[in-house]
Amino acid sequence: MKTKARLIASLKIWVVIYPALTLFLYIFREPLALVPLYIRTLVMTLALVPLIVFIGVPFVDFVIRQFTPKISKGKQ
Repeated sequence: MKTKARLIASLKIWVVIYPALTLFLYIFREPLALVPLYIRTLVMTLALVPLIVFIGVPFVDFVIRQFTPKISKGKQ
């Protein structure tokens, strides 16, 4: 994968991870405060990784495709 593609992929992932993590911590701050850090981390990753991989990043890809011009393969 080229550097530009890797940078774009990392930005897409960041755009999904930051709000998802912030919202998760805001909603579950008090219940998670009662458990040890390693359990909190486990619960967060179990909830957020599938959400990010299967919903968040595909949604960002969909939004980006809606706002980028379509280039036909034969006319480059």
